[in-house]
Formats: sequence, structure tokens, C-alpha cells
Amino acid sequence: MTQINLTDRIKPDGISIVSYLEYLQKGDYQIPTFQREIVWEKENVKKLWDSIYKFYPLGSILIWKTDTKLHNHRAVGGHIIPPDDSRVQFQYILDGQQRTTSLLTSIYGGQIKGKPDFDPTLYIDLTIECKNEVDDTSYAHRFLFWGEIDDKDGTYLRNVGRKKKYDDGLIIKLRDIKNDFQGIFTRLSALPDKQILIENLWRIKNVLDNYRIAYIDLKGIAVSEVCQIFERINQAGKRLDIFDIVVAKTYRQDSQNQKGFYLRDLILVFRETSNNSKFLGIDDIDYLQILAVLIRENIDNSGIHNITPRYLNDIKAVQIETIWSDAKLAILKVFDFFENHLRIKTPDLIPYRYFYLTLASYFYQNKTPDYDFLKRYFWFYSFHNNDLLSNTTHLSSHISFLKSQRQNNAIKFERFLIDKDRLRIAFYSSKGRLSRAILSLYSSHLPKDWKFIDRDVISDNLFFSTDKPNLHHVFPTGYISDNPGTNSLNSNSLMNIVYLTQITNLAISDMNPLKYMKEYDVPGFERVLESHLLTDKVLQWSRLDSMPDNALDEFIKDRIDTIINDLKTKLSGINVEVIDTRGTEKTEDENLDEIEETPAP
Repeated sequence: MTQINLTDRIKPDGISIVSYLEYLQKGDYQIPTFQREIVWEKENVKKLWDSIYKFYPLGSILIWKTDTKLHNHRAVGGHIIPPDDSRVQFQYILDGQQRTTSLLTSIYGGQIKGKPDFDPTLYIDLTIECKNEVDDTSYAHRFLFWGEIDDKDGTYLRNVGRKKKYDDGLIIKLRDIKNDFQGIFTRLSALPDKQILIENLWRIKNVLDNYRIAYIDLKGIAVSEVCQIFERINQAGKRLDIFDIVVAKTYRQDSQNQKGFYLRDLILVFRETSNNSKFLGIDDIDYLQILAVLIRENIDNSGIHNITPRYLNDIKAVQIETIWSDAKLAILKVFDFFENHLRIKTPDLIPYRYFYLTLASYFYQNKTPDYDFLKRYFWFYSFHNNDLLSNTTHLSSHISFLKSQRQNNAIKFERFLIDKDRLRIAFYSSKGRLSRAILSLYSSHLPKDWKFIDRDVISDNLFFSTDKPNLHHVFPTGYISDNPGTNSLNSNSLMNIVYLTQITNLAISDMNPLKYMKEYDVPGFERVLESHLLTDKVLQWSRLDSMPDNALDEFIKDRIDTIINDLKTKLSGINVEVIDTRGTEKTEDENLDEIEETPAP
């Protein structure tokens, strides 16, 4: 077996500015369509050239050499890049489009998107002296655009001096120095006080000829690894993921015989459907993996055996087109299931992102979905003590399980195991599976506001306007901090959390629960507490104007029991086993002795 030469896979090198741009104009380098439109700013272009002028390093251009054919941008900064269809190997600029466009248009002019009347050609004022190596201001006067030179026939007084320098040949296009250095040198040599002019001219000539743009060749590297490399070393902090690659690979232009295809637009149009669901905003990779599952399950010999980059890279436009009509309906049914059956209004609360994939597979061309079964499926895997849907092996078994139910085969959930202590110590986390599950459970009961008891607090403007929803501590953390009593549990536990509107949350602040409960104690308030999976224990304490020293601990114990009882109801027909692993002094056998089992009927 031939050993791969690792030094040839990722190889740093350098090339002069002029040569790099010439290769680009000939089509030797291509920019894939997944590269986003650049944000071209005059100040940034000047700073770029100031760094080059001082021979500072710019960071590497990332070049991927591959036999994979991607769709490319046909124009860069208004310059047409020749097609590369006849090539057997392609060179794609993965990171460096911004710098490439700035360099190209600075020397050769062109057109910047969104600036139709702007000429990006860059000029240099040869009279501006670089005073020292740490000079950080002169670049703004040294490098100029035409709008900073043109005095509009003397009416723009600010530019009169620069326009005279331009007329005298002291402000010159970079392109002219590249094309006619000798002629400019001869003319300037005849002028008095020529030393600074000649020094700056030679410096720019030296830059154009000898400044080496660093680039890194990636050769013989698979798509998945290219994405990892890009994410780690790119300059803009943006991710390159497999969705971008698939967009470029599946792109197809309109022709007389075939309609064009652009995956990014396909997803964009789908997201703009009129139902305004927040779920439409799930990540591009979620959509792509849903499509991969549907292609695998519904197209014979598709070659898409998994949702990893290795297989996502092989998805074809015609495969997406084959399933897309039914896929849209299936995806919308997934979103509807979350929002209107489970009453979860935001993707930020879905415990596993793989639920999108498994449920889309279940709903695809399914005219008789069993929503009671799906609810049990969701709550079973969201709360199970074990992590059962976090890898592709889990994913495949889930899809098979759901497919079996669709085919009316006898299916059985395994035992459901839940640990009280995991609930007890669960804290808010925007990424945590159990945190999301608990908040989803709270949301599913359509909790009511404590002040306006007929008002739902689960509304579109409630969830995650920042990183955190409007969560209220029943026993406020400030109150517990000042009044710890004999409590041993943390007041930040999600067992001490309810959804409230921001106004009600702020009104309660850090008040004693005995005090604020009295303010909300109106007829029907017990039902409001039930909508939050709360008993009336704290309310009864407030009516007695007294609570035990360990009230928080007692409250959390009560809340855990209420949640578990609710899950037992939701998981009707499934063996529910409850353990409590709290206390390091207990052995595993002693914990198992505490198992509470609800047998299937």
C-alpha cells in the first residue's frame, strides 16, 4: 500500500500579486458559488494595501485542488472569469475572496456590487512619505480613489490640491506603475525634489514584483476534512460546511432542455412560506440531512447511505427534485407536530435535532400518522435517562422503528428510565438535551400568566429573543441567597423555574414567595399553578403565612413528583422506572432497590 505524503496534502507556498491576479483572470483559480457576497469597503482596501506596502503578512489564501466539479462565480469584481469545464483538476479559492477581489479591482478596476457608479481603481500619492515603521495614519492619504482626487472642475475645494498633483503626474494608478514603470520613472527623474517620489515609486514596484501572497494548497483531501480545515484557519470567522459544497455541486443553469437548480434558493423559498413558523429557520445542515434521509429511504440505489459529509457530498440535484414535493409537506408536518400538537413554539427547545430527520421520514407520504404514538415517542426519547438519539447509529434505528409502526407492525418501547436526581440538578442550558426537554414539557401545558390568569405566556415574542427565555424562579435566587434556611438544593434548578411574561417576572423580582403569592391568590389561581406543573403547596404556605426552613427543598421534591407523574401519563402503556441516585453514600444495588415501576397495562 502506497503511503500518502502528508507534506503534499497541505502545502504552504507563495506567489506574487501580479502573477496571482493573472492566473485568476485566466481562470486557473475559481471562486465557488457558496462563497458569500463580499462586503467591499474603501477603508479596508486601503488598509490592505498599507499592509502590503509595509510588507506585512496578510494571512493565507486557501486553495483546494480537487477533481470535484463545483459551480463557480463567473465574475469577480466585474471581471469575467473564464469557464473551467475542460479541466480535470480544479483550484478553488475557499478563503480569500475578499482580499482577492480587493487586489483585483484595485489594480484593474471593475465594478463593486451595490456601488454601480463607483470606480474601485486605486491610486497612490507618491509625495506621501512613510515617516517610520509604526506610522499608522499616512495610508489614508497615500492610497486614494478617484472620488478623493476629482475636484469637479475646481468646485470641490477639498480635492483641488490632489487634483493638481494628479495633473502633475504625482498621483498615479497602481495599474500604470505595473504597465509603464520605466516611463514613469524616467519622467519623475527629471523633476526637482524627486527623492521621495522615486523612493515611493520603487517601493510600489518592489511590492508588485516581490510581495508574496501566502497561499495553502489542499490537495487530495476529502470534502469533510476541507470543511474542518476551513473552519479552523479562515480569516473571516465564518464556517464552511457541507451544505455550501452541495449547493455548488448541485447547481445547474437553465437550458432549453432542463430547468435550472439552485439548492440555496430552494430552501430560501421554502422558508418564506406564509405560516411564519420559527421552525422554518432551522439550520441549512438540518434541511440537507433531512433530504439525505428521505433520498436514502425512498430512492432505490441512491448511494446515500448516511448523513455524514462523505455521503452528503454525493447528493444529486435530480434526487432532491424527485423527493422535494413530498418532502416539503413532510417537513411542514414535522413543524406542525411540534407547534400545534406538542405546543412547542421554537426550535430552541427541541431536545435532539435528529428529531427533524426521524419525524420527516415518518411523515413522508404518510396519510395516516398516529399522533398519540408520536407524542409518546417524543417524550420517551427526550426524557430517557440514557442518551438515545445523538449519533447516526441511533438515527438509523429510530427510522426503522418509526417505519415499522407506519407499516402497522407490532412495536414496543423498551423500559423508560428516569433519575430524579438528574431532574433535581438540571440547570438552564440553551444546548442541553435535558434542559430543553424540561422546558418543552413546561411549554406543552400552555402555562398561564399569574397576574392575568386567562392569558397564555407561551407566545412568539417570549422565547429566546436573546439566548434565554423569560424564566422566573418560584423561589427567587436573591431571596434564597439572603434566606438560605436549611435548604440543600440550588435555587437555579429547573425544578424552580416557570415561564412568566417579562412584566410579571420583573414585578416579582426577588420577593418572598409568601408575599407575592398572596398578591396573585385569586379564584382560579390553583388551575394556573397546574398549568405550570405546580401543586398548590407554596400557595397554601402563603395562606398560612409560614413555610418550613427547607421550603425550597420541599418544593423541588414536590415538583419532581408532579413532572414524573405527568410523564407517566404521557407514556401510558410503557414501563416507567424511576430511580434516585442522590447521595454518594448509596451503592448501585441500593439505588436499584428504590426503583418505582409503572407496568404497562
